[in-house]
Amino acid sequence: MTRNMTNSLLEHERIITTLPKAKAIKPFVEKLITLGKDPSQHNRRRAFAKLRDKGMTAKLFDVLGPRFLERPGGYCRIVKLAKRRLGDGGERAILEFVERTPKDEPATEAAE
Repeated sequence: MTRNMTNSLLEHERIITTLPKAKAIKPFVEKLITLGKDPSQHNRRRAFAKLRDKGMTAKLFDVLGPRFLERPGGYCRIVKLAKRRLGDGGERAILEFVERTPKDEPATEAAE
């Protein structure tokens, strides 16, 4: 479960899950981001051993590592949601990166 949720977070950069799961995954993801800041072969192999996904390992070292290079820690945040889960009433939370990839905004033409 930890590996799958970590891969989803790395892919989408934001996931909605239960609060206990978010608290369990956050330290795991933050350690991987720290590995991604130093793109050595050894760190790539350590990250791949945890993730087991070549695409997410590449994104970790090519996109996320350089993005958080200047930040000393605290790459993720947990935001609690007010609405509980429908089935069992479990607390829900958003687990996301502090700095996210900006979405492409539609090009606005100058009206002249």
